[in-house]
Amino acid sequence: MGSVFTKENIGDMLDRAIEQGDIIAYYQPKYDVITGKVTGSEALARWKNSDGGLYPPDSFIPLLESNGLVTRLDWYMLEVVCRFIRKQIDMKVHKVPVSVNFSRLHTSEDNFIEHICGIVDKYNIPHKYIEAEITESALARDGNIISFIDEIRKCGFSVAIDDFGSGLSSLNFVKDVPANVLKIDKSLLSGNCENEKERIVLESIFNFAKRLKLITVAEGVETKEQLGFLRTCGCETIQGFFFSKPLPESEYSALCSNSPEETDTEDILLTQPAASATQLLLDAIFMCYPLVIMSNLSKNSFYMMVYENFSTCSCPSTGVYTELIVHGAATMHPDDAALFSDTFKIDDQIAAYNRGERTRSVITRQLGDDGIYRRVESTNYYVKNPASDDILAITLSKALE
Repeated sequence: MGSVFTKENIGDMLDRAIEQGDIIAYYQPKYDVITGKVTGSEALARWKNSDGGLYPPDSFIPLLESNGLVTRLDWYMLEVVCRFIRKQIDMKVHKVPVSVNFSRLHTSEDNFIEHICGIVDKYNIPHKYIEAEITESALARDGNIISFIDEIRKCGFSVAIDDFGSGLSSLNFVKDVPANVLKIDKSLLSGNCENEKERIVLESIFNFAKRLKLITVAEGVETKEQLGFLRTCGCETIQGFFFSKPLPESEYSALCSNSPEETDTEDILLTQPAASATQLLLDAIFMCYPLVIMSNLSKNSFYMMVYENFSTCSCPSTGVYTELIVHGAATMHPDDAALFSDTFKIDDQIAAYNRGERTRSVITRQLGDDGIYRRVESTNYYVKNPASDDILAITLSKALE
């Protein structure tokens, strides 16, 4: 059957469909990756046809976007979601946040904040139950996106970056965007995550999301193998056909009614995946050692993680290891600079490792960002890269006073 929508008629048909109640919401649940509990959902627009069926979204969404009419649909969907949540509140049904999609076109609306607050407040709904989903493409196309998202969050709404990984400029923007949630695009999950490069990319995304304190949602999860891999990565939430397809309101409401309220976990180490347990260990390490450097001595490279309470944050975060040592020596007390440089010479460390040395430690006086010298202990732990013959050094540093 050919599409009944055209650029010429889509506007009138949308107005008529909204008036007649033919635009409805389907809810695709989001599940906690460990407990399997429903933690939220995404509201998806569906358009009823005269035969009682549904028009596929790709038959009308692209047309609405090209005509600039998708904002009309977005605002109507927010109304539909608010009416539904209001019913849940009145019926004392277990409630979870619902995500509503907002096109990048909304970023140019002068009264967006007043509009979203006006609709939600009209139904007397706590703002925490509404999450605004904004596509990754909006990050690159709109220079005001950071302030736009910041204003939404100031009003108590959560913000999710949708389709992360589908564009080319993801990492360039996400570090600066003050969002709450990062939704990993389903295109990054091919097959059963058997491709090694794919797994490396996904593991990296979940690691940096954790560091940026972003909640992660994996979209398009369809197999138990995908779920198993995501659990090892520390992914927190999944959305996809493995657990549930998008549901009409009645079925989703029944699902929420049968879902227990969130309770405290009896033993976090019994329910957390291996990657999350490892993160707990790392968090404990960082409490004692606020500077951690991962170095490949064989490749003369490094990656640094600096936490808030270290004496200085002036060192580069990644780059050439020998240049890092030169930079570090320059921050030391003049009487300690040579000691620091000699201790961490690459060739000497590699030779020491080959002789059986596995640790090396030095105490120096380092100039802090506040202009005060403090005694700092730096210890290198040497290991072999299990995938190659490269010699790696893990540096743990802490101020002694």
